[in-house]
Amino acid sequence: MIRVSLVSPLFLCQWVPFLSSNSPPGGVVVTQDYLDTLNLGGDEHTSLLGTVTAIYDVGCFFGAILAFSLGEILGRKKTIFLGTTVMAIGAILQITAFSVAQMIVGRIVAGIGNGLNTATAPVWQAETSKAAWRGKLVVIEMICNIAGFSLKIQWAAQFERENGMSWIDLLKGKTGAGNTHTIRRLLLGAGTQAMQQLAGINVTSYYLPTVLTESVGLGNSLARLLAACNSVSYLLFSLIGIPNVEPWGRRKMMMYAAAGQCFCYLMITVLIRYNELPGYSGSKEVASASIAFFFLYYVFFGIGWQGVPWLYPTEINSLSMRTKGAALGTASNWAFNFMVVEITPIGIQSLQWRFYIIWTVFNASFVPIVYLFYPETADRTLEDIDRFFREEARVFVFLDRDAVREKRPLKYIEHEEREVRRNSSVLSETADPEVMRKRLASMARANEEGGWVGHEEKV
Repeated sequence: MIRVSLVSPLFLCQWVPFLSSNSPPGGVVVTQDYLDTLNLGGDEHTSLLGTVTAIYDVGCFFGAILAFSLGEILGRKKTIFLGTTVMAIGAILQITAFSVAQMIVGRIVAGIGNGLNTATAPVWQAETSKAAWRGKLVVIEMICNIAGFSLKIQWAAQFERENGMSWIDLLKGKTGAGNTHTIRRLLLGAGTQAMQQLAGINVTSYYLPTVLTESVGLGNSLARLLAACNSVSYLLFSLIGIPNVEPWGRRKMMMYAAAGQCFCYLMITVLIRYNELPGYSGSKEVASASIAFFFLYYVFFGIGWQGVPWLYPTEINSLSMRTKGAALGTASNWAFNFMVVEITPIGIQSLQWRFYIIWTVFNASFVPIVYLFYPETADRTLEDIDRFFREEARVFVFLDRDAVREKRPLKYIEHEEREVRRNSSVLSETADPEVMRKRLASMARANEEGGWVGHEEKV
């Protein structure tokens, strides 16, 4: 429990600045003061408003890319401190902005800092957590947005510097000693982050008041009130993921949540279609019904897709590639985040109810993708996952029962027990003075006879 108390405060320096830097989305983008101050009101400025909102994600993308190299040079703690400082500067620029240009600069600067943090903090979390606590802690991190300071994992960062591969080597097809499926593991980790954004969460996280006014037809004040209520509901239902991320497993949480999200967007699409149908007598009723499915969508997302995509890249990648894997996953998250946030205002305005078909299809596709290709990482040590990829790592993981079960496979437990017994035996032998005397005498004789190397290998 000491380890938990040390690690959990780490994320204060990551997520508190994140909340302040990410402030313009949501309820703010529909407030008249914000629109008037930056001259972003009116349909003619819809595209610019989307760009100002989404440009933050461009900064996050480049911050994550920067973490590729800085994460190994500076180590975990210094990288997070640097990211937090940069975010604070960006937040100040946004707070004092009275022009679009300054707001854009502030959001890019804050995004760079957040990209550094979000690519580094989950790695630190995974490295300092026991297998039984790793999932819970990352889910808590996503829900509560709490963070802080922790002990620097010097050995892990040093290992990456000495054993990690450069991106140039990866692009040339070099994947290190042995067949550890490095590129496949990188793609699996980045895939969860991409799917999180393509699930459509930031259609509503950034623009829920806009969605409720433009698509559902609510007034500005009621839309902002419902968005605030939804955020509270989102937080409460997300707590369900904390005790269940380990017993349910990563795969089931992602698949079941994606199925639920698909159902919600399907119902939203149908109901908003009838709400926008000219002359339809029940438009008010179907519009009200669609609001319930926006709320229900957040329930499914909060349980399944809020925390797991941030956890998975830190688990699935090998030790030597963990920083690069987390950075690549974070970069993909922010790249797709930018795309979604950039197109949403224009998509709602031009496609209307058809815009929500996109997210229905994406969520439906995630169920077979996770089922076919994603191995389970719950209740495994990070060494177990390395061993899985070194041995028989099938591309279609559903064919391997050990690869998809939530409980730790027996073969990993037996292997760990054998290693413990072997190491205990070595320690007990070296602790026995008589054994040590005989071993030293044997080594001395072998050295005198010139047969040291062969003798040692035999021993």
